Amino acid sequence: MKFFLDTANVDEIKRIAKLGLADGVTTNPSLIAKEGRDFKTVIQEICSIVSGPVSAEVIGTKAEDMLKEAYEIAQWAPNVVIKLPMTEDGLYACHELTQNGIKTNVTLIFSVAQGLMAAKAGATYISPFVGRLDDIGVEGMKLIRELRTVIDNYGYKSEIIVASIRGIAHVEQAAIAGAHIGTIPGSLLPSLWKHPLTDIGIEKFLADWGKMKQ
Repeated sequence: MKFFLDTANVDEIKRIAKLGLADGVTTNPSLIAKEGRDFKTVIQEICSIVSGPVSAEVIGTKAEDMLKEAYEIAQWAPNVVIKLPMTEDGLYACHELTQNGIKTNVTLIFSVAQGLMAAKAGATYISPFVGRLDDIGVEGMKLIRELRTVIDNYGYKSEIIVASIRGIAHVEQAAIAGAHIGTIPGSLLPSLWKHPLTDIGIEKFLADWGKMKQ
């Protein structure tokens, strides 16, 4: 499973990229706003750090506005992916951009039907939000399993990006379910390589080594 960092913090991206764990990056207007920097500048800097896909979201809600933004953003860097909402206008924009060779990420997917529509429209990536489904008492990971089945059944090229990941369990379950990608907050990623028994083991090794040196 590939890891996309869900952040717009350049320092965070640099840190994780050095570990070889940043296969791509996803951003959104909220993440960009937290950085207090120009949207274009941030996206271009991220694209220079990460060679993989970098999702940049459009602000417009109408297809015409989405497309106008998308064609401009697509020129910023060769690895930019246009992030679009799961709406009729979003699907229209997705189909046109795909026809013109521009990669897309259709976001805010909460049902198999929505994922199917995005795949049929030619989305490069589809982003179901597991955490937000869990919040309303619906098993988010069930959607991932079912979307993977649909994609495999019909040979769609879309890749599943598991979004709204809240903890280690979501990452592990997504990998088991066969998700192509998990988009993970930078603050969560370190917890994936940590375990208390690992820390205890290291302390014991060091203590035993210290005794040998005496």
